Amino acid sequence: MTEPEWLAWTRDLQAIAQIGLEFTRDPYDRERFEQLRGIASRMMAAGSGVAAARIEALFADETGYATPKVEVRGAAFDAAGRVLLVREVADGGRWTLPGGWADVNLTPAENVVKEMREESGFEVRVSKLAAVWDRTRQGHPPRVFSCCKLVFLCEITGGAAATSLETSEVGWFAEDRLPEDLSLGRVLPAQLRRMFAHAREPGLPTDFD
Repeated sequence: MTEPEWLAWTRDLQAIAQIGLEFTRDPYDRERFEQLRGIASRMMAAGSGVAAARIEALFADETGYATPKVEVRGAAFDAAGRVLLVREVADGGRWTLPGGWADVNLTPAENVVKEMREESGFEVRVSKLAAVWDRTRQGHPPRVFSCCKLVFLCEITGGAAATSLETSEVGWFAEDRLPEDLSLGRVLPAQLRRMFAHAREPGLPTDFD
């Protein structure tokens, strides 16, 4: 899936405006950066069909130095070599690796342990950082902000399959029996295949980009 150029340009403009507003002490520059943010909002609105005011409010909430969002996902396997997936309620009940946005005051590994417990019911131990992927470069459906995806291999240490407010089903899938209704905004078939490869060969280096 190829991301439209206007989306990348809009992200660049929004980031420049956000960083400028964070560091400028000149009131005239502040006005210019606010205008630049407004242009980025209108560009995003024109390309996405979402109201410019809604985009403007979204961009205005972003302060400080602009950096990618951080998402964590966990890949755990059973004794038969099947991967653990959950149905996410927020995406129409599509399947994905357990995970989500990283919370503050937790390390990336602590975040994925928490997400695995909350979304699948299983307790896990993180064994390896398998991938650090840029969401856009991987070919996920286009989104507003840049995102860095951290995917960890995990070993199940306890618990039992259980759904939550975020998930409606927990299941195990073989590599040649992956569900067709994957949540492509969260995980791609090629990414799952890479996790199977890492599970088979723990010595593989961490994937990146």
